[in-house]
Formats: sequence, C-alpha cells, structure tokens
Amino acid sequence: MFLGQHFSKLKESNHVSLPANWEKLISGGVFLTQGFDQNLLILTEDTFNEIYQRVTSLNIADPLARLLSRMFLGKAVFSELDHDKGAISLPSNLVDYAGLKDEIVLVGQGNYLEIWSPERWEQQQSDINDAQANAQRFSNFVIATR
Repeated sequence: MFLGQHFSKLKESNHVSLPANWEKLISGGVFLTQGFDQNLLILTEDTFNEIYQRVTSLNIADPLARLLSRMFLGKAVFSELDHDKGAISLPSNLVDYAGLKDEIVLVGQGNYLEIWSPERWEQQQSDINDAQANAQRFSNFVIATR
C-alpha cells in the first residue's frame, strides 16, 4: 500500500526516485496521468484498469463523461520502473501541468500515489489541517470501523 508523505527531487530527464518499499509495488511499471488538483496520479496497472473500466462505461453522449475521459485517458502514459535508479520517468507535459520543479512531494493514497509541487501541497495541507471545516466537510461520509 502507498502510505505517507515522502519528499524527493525531480532529477534530470524528469526522473523521480521512489521510496524502496514503493518500488516493490510498481515493479511492473505504472500509469501516470493528470490529477484533479493540478497534481499527478501514479497508478498501478490494476488500479488504472479499474478506473479505466469505470470511465469507459460512462455514457459518451454526456459532455462531462467525455471531458473526464479526455482528462484521465488522454493524458495517461505508461512508465516502467528503472530498477537501476529506482525511479520512474515523468513526461514533460505532465511535469508542466503539475508545476513540478526541483523539489516534489509524493503522497500515498492507498492503491495509488500523487505527486505534488511543494507549493500546491502546502495549500492542500492548509485545507487538510482545518479541523472545524473538516467536521462539516466530511459529516456526510459514513466512516465506520465496523
């Protein structure tokens, strides 16, 4: 599982090193695509295929379904793990979209991970750490331990 936050650097040729325990999860490669919050989504093949099935089952007559498909699938690429470097290569169009420079933040989301610029991640952290707003925002979710 991809959990926690890790700080890394964007190396030459847009390579990103991953924590060793995450490398094991993506030994066969990953799918990269545009995220919803000017970030990047890094998905294992199984996770990508699950979302792919859902996106492609939407009604293509619906303009929002087409927009989602273009955003998610039209920007998606496959990247193999460079086992020698323990890194994946990010396409320049996705690097530009997410505003990535030297420093980056890798954020685990269970079965996928996100890549953020430090500035955009800091903005997210501000929202995440607002306890009063969170109580209201998440009150409609059913989050139960049993």
